[in-house]
Amino acid sequence: MSDAPVSVPYVARPRQRGRGLAHSLVDDFGVRIRDGVLRPGDKLPTESEIMQAFGVSRTVVREALSKLQAAGLVETHHGVGTFVLPQRAGGVFRLDAGDIATSVDVLAVLELRISLETESAGLAATRRTEEQLQAMRQALDDFESNVAVAGDTVAPDFRFHLQIAQSTGNPYFADIMSHLGTTIIPRTRINAIRTADRSGAYLSRVNREHEEIYAAIARRDAESARAAMRIHLTNSRERLRLAQEAARRADQAADEARG
Repeated sequence: MSDAPVSVPYVARPRQRGRGLAHSLVDDFGVRIRDGVLRPGDKLPTESEIMQAFGVSRTVVREALSKLQAAGLVETHHGVGTFVLPQRAGGVFRLDAGDIATSVDVLAVLELRISLETESAGLAATRRTEEQLQAMRQALDDFESNVAVAGDTVAPDFRFHLQIAQSTGNPYFADIMSHLGTTIIPRTRINAIRTADRSGAYLSRVNREHEEIYAAIARRDAESARAAMRIHLTNSRERLRLAQEAARRADQAADEARG
């Protein structure tokens, strides 16, 4: 990142029909970054400037920025701004979002996360900085507040896990998480979970598990952090399995009723 980051003026392109607002923002910024219009070290416009340029809400802007960060295109420094990252050479690791929805079993992805993030949590507990811990806290606060108003919890959920990976001090943990992106969050891909969680009980349990992970990392307890992360992701796998089974039973009952 350059010593004197440049804040780039922004002119919105025409919005594509049939695309989500956040997706359109991601596409627009992604093209500008890959084409070199926005260069490494450049500072993106503020949330308010993007809102004005596109005529979208702050929630949409934050979702788009979260997706850009998950893709490894930008990095956000709280209180400072969002900056363009150097483009990495391809081939580190890639799992396409469409693959997760179709040919790759989401349960298998959770098994991968258990292996990866259990150790990530342990390393983060011993290596994290106070600034990184504060970023985890902010992600959890955003998650909790969005649960209360039925807002977007996927972005802060992923941000929390990505921040843990970044706090390991090993860039490959963050690389893998960034390339996986928010599609690793089961409820983004499985309708059964979104349908079943009418009362918010699912997200409340997730939030409590996140707090256990955070508490262990905050007190620099590596073994407890590993255990809390393993419990969280194992529980996620079990919740997903139960949601899928419930959905299959409902489909079977509907077929029998029609028959």
